[in-house]
Amino acid sequence: MLGKIKVLSLLVIVSAFLMSIPFAICANASSEYEGGLYSYQLAKIIQVPGRQGVATDGTYYYVSGSKALYKCDKSGEVILENKEPFKTFPEEAVCNHIGDIDYYNGELYIGAEEFKEGRGFNIQIAIYDAETLEYKRSIPFDEKSGQIEVCAITVDPIRKIAWMADWCNGRYLYQYDLTTGTYIGKLHLQPVPQYQQGVYYYDGHLFITADDGDANYWEPDHMYRVNADPAATCGLVELEKVFNEFTRAGEIEGLCVDPKTGQLLVLFNRGTKVVEGMAVGFYTGYEKEIHEVYIYDIIKSPEKK
Repeated sequence: MLGKIKVLSLLVIVSAFLMSIPFAICANASSEYEGGLYSYQLAKIIQVPGRQGVATDGTYYYVSGSKALYKCDKSGEVILENKEPFKTFPEEAVCNHIGDIDYYNGELYIGAEEFKEGRGFNIQIAIYDAETLEYKRSIPFDEKSGQIEVCAITVDPIRKIAWMADWCNGRYLYQYDLTTGTYIGKLHLQPVPQYQQGVYYYDGHLFITADDGDANYWEPDHMYRVNADPAATCGLVELEKVFNEFTRAGEIEGLCVDPKTGQLLVLFNRGTKVVEGMAVGFYTGYEKEIHEVYIYDIIKSPEKK
């Protein structure tokens, strides 16, 4: 019996050791990844008041919480806030959740929905005045699209197309014509990034952030890239960046690029334990969740097209 106990104890020790190896390998492999179209050098980190999305007009940062909008200076200080963003919504289009956001032509484009029972209802492109943060109008989604949630939205300013991402079913990005407000079609992502959180149109591509790392094991989250071709029915998804700079990523969220500085902005939350999109307490040393924007200089390699 004593021999069996010793063997079992040894197995426990060995198992614990082996369990630690994949995480170390994953972290080391991630830190060496340089296969993206661009390289990214971390310039600074600022704290912000919201946990969902970030957008900028080059002068101000706009940040979304699940039920709030904030206008901040570039240090993260709040200049203006709207903590009742759904107050003037039509009664038939009630919402309770905001995801990632985008700025276009003096307005904020917001993926809004009523999130309940694990999916979204009343999905819409809600448009706000960027100066006042007041609600202006909405473009409802087309039920025939098959979209069941909206976690993020971005605008292609060249074609005047809005792209919407779906956290529940990430197989597609959905396209809407902003001039007519009509649904155009969907882009099949191949392969599918897990747990999409943000989407941003940049230089002919769509960049997608995904909360696909497990913070319990110190795994990083990622950003992916796909061609923004509205005529295509499917697009090849490629890994663009591994966020190994982030301190124990609880959740990666929205992203954007500053039109004045050319810098990439990525919103992260840390401190909260998140399981399948739901907060389940805090990590040791935290009493609240911290929201931060990581700001990167974007460098394009001359060898990459």
